[in-house]
Amino acid sequence: MRLTISHQTTYTYEEPQNYGLERIRLFPLTGPTQNIADWTVSLTGATKEADYEDHHGNRVWLAKITEDQTSLMIACQGTVEVNSGNGISSEQAGPVPLWYFQRPTTLTQPGVGIAALLKALGQDFDNDIARLHALSAAIYQRIDYQTDATNPKTTAEEALKVGAGVCQDHAQVFVTAARQLGFPARYVSGYLMMDDRIDQNATHAWAEAFVEGLGWIGFDISNEICPDERYVRLAVGCDYRDAAPVTGMRMGVGTESMMVAIQVQQQ
Repeated sequence: MRLTISHQTTYTYEEPQNYGLERIRLFPLTGPTQNIADWTVSLTGATKEADYEDHHGNRVWLAKITEDQTSLMIACQGTVEVNSGNGISSEQAGPVPLWYFQRPTTLTQPGVGIAALLKALGQDFDNDIARLHALSAAIYQRIDYQTDATNPKTTAEEALKVGAGVCQDHAQVFVTAARQLGFPARYVSGYLMMDDRIDQNATHAWAEAFVEGLGWIGFDISNEICPDERYVRLAVGCDYRDAAPVTGMRMGVGTESMMVAIQVQQQ
């Protein structure tokens, strides 16, 4: 399937800003499940200071907000050819050792909520794939999809306690629990072509677990499926912070607002 994507993120500042940095991971890479036909990223109100590959293999721009700027726009667009991969993104472990994806982070630190989730899951499964699908289904039942219930700093344990969240929370709970089951697990950010709309106001996120003999298997808990040809990968990491499309900091007074406009459609 050939998908065209347009994505604009616009920040508007109440007062002119003295200094700010944005870390931008908006570069889908060619791999086993996708081929990048063309892709461009542009900045308005900021300048690119660095272009590098991080330890997860993600391409990253570091951009500096222009002094006295009252707005910043990050825009990207391009065409990606995608195949389903039968839910498998790669048969290889990748540049980072598997043990690295079994360590907890601040956002994926297991606690009583994860322990209770796994206890209810039980042990009676024919194989690893069945166990992971059951985990995905259990998380879907425990965490209702609500856009105003959590924020980027919400941990997996907090999302379970609230019982609501978005794809970010579903993915982080999955990777936290899968690691407790002994699987290397990671967070994936990207795009999803939806069946009922073209315009979207957020990127998507899902999780992957490494299964011996198969490789990295994707689980989109929010939609109860494995990623197929409608999914475009942007970045991977141990949690949201590692793979978020845009993160940053600024030094200046006043509030800021953000508007995201995304279109994903089949060409």
